Amino acid sequence: VGSGSAVSLSRQVQGTGGSSAVSKCSAAARGYIQDRFLRLLAGRRRRRAPLIHRGYYIRARAVDHCVQDFLLKTQSLPRTQILSLGAGFDSLYFRLKDMGLLRHTVVYEVDFPNVACQKAALIKGMKELSALVGDTEGEGLGAITFSGEYYKLLGVDLSDLSELERALEEAGLDNEIPTLFIAEVVLTYMENTRSDALIQWAADHFPQACFLLYEQVHPEDPFGHVMQQHFSQLNSALHSLAQYPDCEAQQRRFLEKGWTECSVMDMNEFFTCCIPEDEQQRMQTLEPFDEYEEWHLKCSHYFVLAASKGMELSWTPLLPSVTVPRHAGPFGMAGSIPAAVCERLSGIPGLRRYGHHSVLIKPNVILTTGGFGEEGGQHCRMRNFHVLSKHAGYWKAVCLTQNIPDKRWGERLYHTVSCLSDTLALVVGGRTSPSSTGLGMLWLKFPKICNASDSNHIAVELVRLQSAAEAAASRWRHSVTETTFKGEQYLFVYGGRSALEPVLGDWYFLHTRELSCTVIAVEGPVPESRHSHSACSWEGGVLIAGGLGAAEQPLGSVFLLREVEHGFQWQTIETHPPLVPRYSHTAHVHEGKLLLVGGVWFHASSVPGVTVIDLMTGLCLDYVINVEHLEWPLMLHNHSSVFLPDEKEVLVIGGGGNCFSFGTHLNPEPVSLSLSNILISH
Repeated sequence: VGSGSAVSLSRQVQGTGGSSAVSKCSAAARGYIQDRFLRLLAGRRRRRAPLIHRGYYIRARAVDHCVQDFLLKTQSLPRTQILSLGAGFDSLYFRLKDMGLLRHTVVYEVDFPNVACQKAALIKGMKELSALVGDTEGEGLGAITFSGEYYKLLGVDLSDLSELERALEEAGLDNEIPTLFIAEVVLTYMENTRSDALIQWAADHFPQACFLLYEQVHPEDPFGHVMQQHFSQLNSALHSLAQYPDCEAQQRRFLEKGWTECSVMDMNEFFTCCIPEDEQQRMQTLEPFDEYEEWHLKCSHYFVLAASKGMELSWTPLLPSVTVPRHAGPFGMAGSIPAAVCERLSGIPGLRRYGHHSVLIKPNVILTTGGFGEEGGQHCRMRNFHVLSKHAGYWKAVCLTQNIPDKRWGERLYHTVSCLSDTLALVVGGRTSPSSTGLGMLWLKFPKICNASDSNHIAVELVRLQSAAEAAASRWRHSVTETTFKGEQYLFVYGGRSALEPVLGDWYFLHTRELSCTVIAVEGPVPESRHSHSACSWEGGVLIAGGLGAAEQPLGSVFLLREVEHGFQWQTIETHPPLVPRYSHTAHVHEGKLLLVGGVWFHASSVPGVTVIDLMTGLCLDYVINVEHLEWPLMLHNHSSVFLPDEKEVLVIGGGGNCFSFGTHLNPEPVSLSLSNILISH
């Protein structure tokens, strides 16, 4: 790399550090992190979204967990040191000093010379900071930009190992005392040969040491693609990912470079195992939040690693009773399912959306409503509806306009639509923002759609319902399923969440004709509360699968609500091997088989494809989706899907979401999944 390019690259990497400081500062301002020094060091202040706050919360907790562990292990020793690599505008020293935790520990921070100079100037200019550093000594000596008794700030390029070694020696780093190295999203910006050399150097030169690494993982799945693309566009590519794509590869890396012990976990595991339950709940209630999928995907794409040599490293979870088995995923895939783009449906912006609902109005005619997506080149909540219809083997889309453009529709997400005839549908629930109350019920009336080519714009009439069943409708991420009791038709409203309750476990039977709530006795073991589950009609009853439970943990249970003499009964369906817990999937039933499409799970080595559960035997088979014919990442969460029994295919419409700070990904066009090979009729 020429020196000009190297300077430009270092600027881009520094930009990510500045942005990170602003995000940490915003998280602290909302109570996620207790740190009064971040605002003094971050410079500019900007309020970030709740998803970003959660991301920086878990990062701060992981680093703190390891730092506190090191300080606890070494508290009886006369001298220890912490070396923070690529420290940026981090407040670690000031926080620890303020808490009285640095009685015999010197903190060394290293970053690019201009970052170190800026930070030194900030510290000198603020009494609150300079008071914690005490008398300064030996400044301006080589790379040392700031030097107090327990705090040394060095301006060195980390990729120049000999220069780094010389500067640290000059600043007083002692190879013979216990040392904690911290690299928080730093090494991945360096060429692998250089970061490997740094890891090896630390192991070779420090007989008693721990190394804490926090960075990205899993580049090849859809979220990983979006993540990599984001950093490439910032001209700060993530180099580690190609050579070390998963937690196991990172663990091998450290063991091969001279470290004797190494523990690693992704951030879903860390959150579940290392953060006490009461603290989890505190964090979850700080702000209205409804981006669970993106939060869990973010957590499965970052890991924390702690390596040690010459000293015992405890990676003891604070809750030893809770474990997340890393390999509790599919026991191997049963086969693959081809995915193909639907010809003639590409380039229709209204189909790029998530949190919407699609329903079959009649054979080969699908109505798609609501959600968040793209209209007129803008990202927004979707007002227009779309009808997809199939003629002569091809799908065509038509936009439906509302003939009363008022607030009755409410631009809703995470609602349900149940078709009661080919001209009438019932909309239940949904939300605008996560702090909004539920949006109630609406009739959708539309003309008989014989042929989608009849008209390019068909009007839909919205009729607001003042129903006695308002409690049933004040929810979102719920399910509404057609069921039969004593020959009468009912809609079974189940689960979801509301502005007041993060998860609901109640249910209502709505009499289809009168839309009144009917009390019907239900016996058997009540399923635990859930939202973002799937629900299908089957043999007059309802099949509920998966979902997100009370502690924001995915569920792997499958229940059947079946009709008995005096009402209904909940029955557990045992699956073997056990169904991998998941949520935000869609589901269909075909000839005694339950099909689960996509979703989010914590098993990080692959993304959910299609799972087929035989309802007679409980046999549960996972199939991977073959996306080689797609030119873009297929995100199968927050999508909708419709099963077409004649073709034995699933049409997936929309899907995607806000990929942390990496941008919004919307699946650009509907995709057809062909199941004919796995649904062979007996």
